[in-house]
Amino acid sequence: MTVDAESLSAVIGSRVRHERTKHGWTLDQLAEVARVSRRMVVNVEQGAMNPSIGTLLRLSDALGVGLPALVEPPHRERARLTRAGDGAALWKGSAGGQGVLVAGTEPPDVVELWDWRLAPGEEHESEAHSQGTRELLQVHEGALVVTVADDAFTLAPGDALAFMGDEEHSYSNPGDVLTRFSLTVYEPGVGSGHRVETRHA
Repeated sequence: MTVDAESLSAVIGSRVRHERTKHGWTLDQLAEVARVSRRMVVNVEQGAMNPSIGTLLRLSDALGVGLPALVEPPHRERARLTRAGDGAALWKGSAGGQGVLVAGTEPPDVVELWDWRLAPGEEHESEAHSQGTRELLQVHEGALVVTVADDAFTLAPGDALAFMGDEEHSYSNPGDVLTRFSLTVYEPGVGSGHRVETRHA
């Protein structure tokens, strides 16, 4: 079973607070750099909410640590094993789908590996990530529609897609069975302050 939401919120809050303190920043300073509200930073640090993936990306980039670092303690091992079911569920759909971050590398060039499940009719919309971000995905079960800016791609099991993640994009399940896909996100230069201006998630 993936890490429960309450435990995950506490881990993320503790790590954000630790990194903010390490930078010597106030709550207001982090909010300004990450372009989120002060209230959002307070709620995240207190573990009082489950922030969106977009909000977590803004915070991790502002802190210069990358998204994977917010959901697990710092490590310098030669290899890190994530057992089945031990990933961090950072997105949950209204019909039971979820996006689970199962592995990631450290900055400045962060690579994330995700296991996604979308129930029939579910959709996940993503704001543009930082400039230069690339995404690769492969469908394992069901059907998937990926929309990147104005282009839509329909994928069947075994199909793969590579695309620019620095534009607004979405993943949706148009079918009547569960869709499962693997997603790899490459985000170069985390922490260099180059995130494009987008609306808040």
